[in-house]
Amino acid sequence: MPNPGKVTNKAAVLLAAFLLVSLPIRAGTAHAGQEPPLVFGMSAAFTGANSEIGIEFYRGIMAYLEHVNANGGVNGRRIEIMPANDGYNPSPSFRNTLRFAEEDVFALFSYVGTPTTTYVLPLLEKFNNRDLYLLFPLSGSQPLRSQPYYQYVYNLRPSYFEETASLVHKLIETGRKRIAVFYQNDAYGRTGWDGVRRALKGYGLPMASDAAYARGAELDSNFTEEVRLIMKSEPDAIICAGTYAAQAAFIRDLRDAGHTLPVAGLSFDDSDKMLDLLIAEGQRKNRDYTTRLLNTQVVPSYEATGYRTVRLYRMLMAEYRETPEVSGPEYIPRRFSHVSFEGFLNAMLLVEMVRRMGDKPDRSRIPEALASIRGFDLGIGEPVSFGSGHQGLHEIYFTTVRDGAFLPVLNWARWRK
Repeated sequence: MPNPGKVTNKAAVLLAAFLLVSLPIRAGTAHAGQEPPLVFGMSAAFTGANSEIGIEFYRGIMAYLEHVNANGGVNGRRIEIMPANDGYNPSPSFRNTLRFAEEDVFALFSYVGTPTTTYVLPLLEKFNNRDLYLLFPLSGSQPLRSQPYYQYVYNLRPSYFEETASLVHKLIETGRKRIAVFYQNDAYGRTGWDGVRRALKGYGLPMASDAAYARGAELDSNFTEEVRLIMKSEPDAIICAGTYAAQAAFIRDLRDAGHTLPVAGLSFDDSDKMLDLLIAEGQRKNRDYTTRLLNTQVVPSYEATGYRTVRLYRMLMAEYRETPEVSGPEYIPRRFSHVSFEGFLNAMLLVEMVRRMGDKPDRSRIPEALASIRGFDLGIGEPVSFGSGHQGLHEIYFTTVRDGAFLPVLNWARWRK
C-alpha cells in the first residue's frame, strides 16, 4: 500500500475534491448490544455559489437530531444523516443517490434544490422495489408534487406555485398589476416563472416582462442588461426566482440604475444571506440596497418566540456548533436563519415519523407512518397533515427588511402603489 505521506500535493487535492463532491460521509455504527442507527442520505450544496443554503439546512437538522440522540434516540435508535455534496448540480446529486441506494439508507432526506431533486426522481421509480422515498426536500417544485413521481416524495414545505400565487395576490391588492420576473434559467427558476404566469392569468393579466440568468451566477455578475430588458415594460413590481448571490447582484444593479420599485423573492433565495450581501455591497458603495424588498418564507420568523418550537430552535441552535463534515473549518455559522429553521422542522417531523413506527421501523411503512400524521402540532401555529396528500404545510409568510433583518410584514398599506 502506498504511503499516504508520499502523495503529491496535486494528487491530494484531486482526491479530496473527488471525495467531497462524489462520496457521502459514512454514518457511525451502533455499539455492541444496541440497535443499529437509522441512516438517511442527504445530497445538498455544501460548496459553490449556494453553499450556505446546504450548510445551514444541515445545521438546523443536526441541531435537533443531536438533541434527540443525546436523550436516547427514537425508540432506542439513533437517527443519523449521511451528507454528500452535490454543489447544487444535478449529476453529482444523481451519483450521490446511487451511492445512497448502494449503502441501503433508510430513506433520502432533505435534498436541496429543484435541479438536483428533479434529476434523481427516475431513480426513485427504478428502486421502487426497495421502498426508496425522498422525504422533505428543500424545493417547492411541481415535479415533486405531480405524477409519475408524486408517490415517492413527501414534502413538508409549500410549493413555489403557492408562494408565487400568494405574492401575486398581495401585490395586486396593493395596486401593482404590472409584474415582471427575474429567474434562474433551470427547473427551479422556470417553476417560479410559471407560478407567476399562472397566478397573473387567474387575474386576467399578462406578465409585464422577464429575464433569466444561468445557474451558478455570483455576486460579481453584471445584470445591467437584464435590468434594461425588464424595465422596458415599466413594471411596478418584480418577482425573483433566484438564489442569494445572483439575486443580490440583480437588486444592486437595479438600484444603481435608479429604479426603486418593490422586488420580491421566494423562500429558496435564503433571504438572510442575501441581505448580508446587500448590506456589504451597500457599505462598499455607500448606498442602501435593502429598501422595498419583500420575501416569502415557508416557516414562521425565528424571532416569533411566542411559538414553543421557535424557542426550542433558538436554544438548540445557540448550543450547536459542529459542521466541519460539510462546511470546513473556515465557515462562520449563522446564529439563526429561515433555512436552518426549516431544516430543524424537517428533523422534528422525521423523528415523529420514526417514532410512529415503534421498535420495528421498516422503509415499507413510511407511507403508512406519514399518512397517520393528521393535525400534528409542530409547535409553529399550523398543524401538519399528510392524511390527504404528500405535503404537510401550506402557510406562506411575508417578510421585509426591518432593523437589519427580514421580519414579518406588519402593514401592507406602505406597499400600495
